[in-house]
Amino acid sequence: MSADGAGGAAATGDGLICFEQVTKVYGQGTGAVRALAGIDLRIGAGEFVALMGPSGSGKSTTLQIMGCLDVPTAGSSFFRGLDTATLGGDDLSLLRRNYLGFVFQGFHLLARTSALENVELPLVYRGISTGKRRIMARTALAAVGLSGVEHHLPSELSGGEQQRVAIARALVSEPSVVLADEPTGNLDSGRATEIMEILATLNRQRGITIVMVTHEPDMAVYARRIVRFKDGLIVEDKTNEAPTSLRPPRAVAVSP
Repeated sequence: MSADGAGGAAATGDGLICFEQVTKVYGQGTGAVRALAGIDLRIGAGEFVALMGPSGSGKSTTLQIMGCLDVPTAGSSFFRGLDTATLGGDDLSLLRRNYLGFVFQGFHLLARTSALENVELPLVYRGISTGKRRIMARTALAAVGLSGVEHHLPSELSGGEQQRVAIARALVSEPSVVLADEPTGNLDSGRATEIMEILATLNRQRGITIVMVTHEPDMAVYARRIVRFKDGLIVEDKTNEAPTSLRPPRAVAVSP
């Protein structure tokens, strides 16, 4: 899929990701819940943005719509100028496969599959040959400091290592954007810092756009921009003048 030809989709918007008066309502009638109440948001290529707010504020819904895992009830969501609401299922799958990487709080690794095979999985769906995807998966694991654990099962890895495998899996297809939903939520503070340093390094050195949902102020300060949600609305959108990610980086390859 390319931005200039996906099923005749209308091209507009401004920025890599653009929301225009996006509303999201779950349910109907008296049981309806308004997760987003009409937000405007633009994210440019190469940004590192943290989405913050209390539970139910709309930040995770925003991330799901950005990732084409959900659609707005009203308003428009654009990716690289394409109105994603006009795309069919096949085109949405191609968009996710070719441009987006996902990192979740729960790791979502296949329990009986090695680290290398877990990382290879997105490449299988792209039809890449076994030999090439093995090379790409090993390179992605090395990028997150996990050379040497290729044949370990998830149960043989620490929580921090499992999350690094998940990041490698998100990176292996060379996405334009990594969407991370509470990527440090299941980790202790030391491992959480390791993960944030990896994300910050990927953003700084490779120019990968990162949008991250987090409850934790200590993690949000790695981002260069912080967007705060409350009751389905954006209540603050500010530049982080002194992001931790711009301090002298520590080594990414750390021991478990």
